[in-house]
Amino acid sequence: MMLTPVTADESAYLAADEAVDHTHPLVRETAARLSARTDGDLAAYARAAYEFVRDAIPHSADVDDWRLTWRASDVLAQRVGICHAKSHALVALLRAEGIPAGFCYQKLNVLHGLIALRLPGARRWVRQDARGNKPGVNAQFSLDREQLAFSVWPEKGECDYPVLYAEPHPVVLRALRQARDRAHLWHLLDTAL
Repeated sequence: MMLTPVTADESAYLAADEAVDHTHPLVRETAARLSARTDGDLAAYARAAYEFVRDAIPHSADVDDWRLTWRASDVLAQRVGICHAKSHALVALLRAEGIPAGFCYQKLNVLHGLIALRLPGARRWVRQDARGNKPGVNAQFSLDREQLAFSVWPEKGECDYPVLYAEPHPVVLRALRQARDRAHLWHLLDTAL
């Protein structure tokens, strides 16, 4: 899928903000630990960060955890999050090591969050989905071809949004902050974008 960045300023895809707090000590420590295993190879680091978020931080619905996290450092500290929160954590880890990354979305039965990254020197952005695998979901890291958690079904009204955001979409952040619990969050995200 071809993505359209919201800005041509690549530095926006390296910035820290309230949700992508990649200057937080826990984010920096986690990034350093993952980086130490990859000998400065940014592609290997991107894969390690992806697999860490996908596998070590469960999707809250998969483990029936009702806590709602949204800030990257909180996702890493509490080791739980929905797809959007896990995306915030992955983008923070990538940006912490100088890899431009942003946010993209799919309209499924609710709004699904994933990320895209562009390794330095690469010509295109590549989407990655760190939602977490389970029976029927087999997302994998790839710089060559996408293997996301979900395929969209246009006949069901689903779609891939082609926009790459430098910051989490404000509607998503508002929903994550305002939701009383996961059921309320699904309702808020159902009407998003």
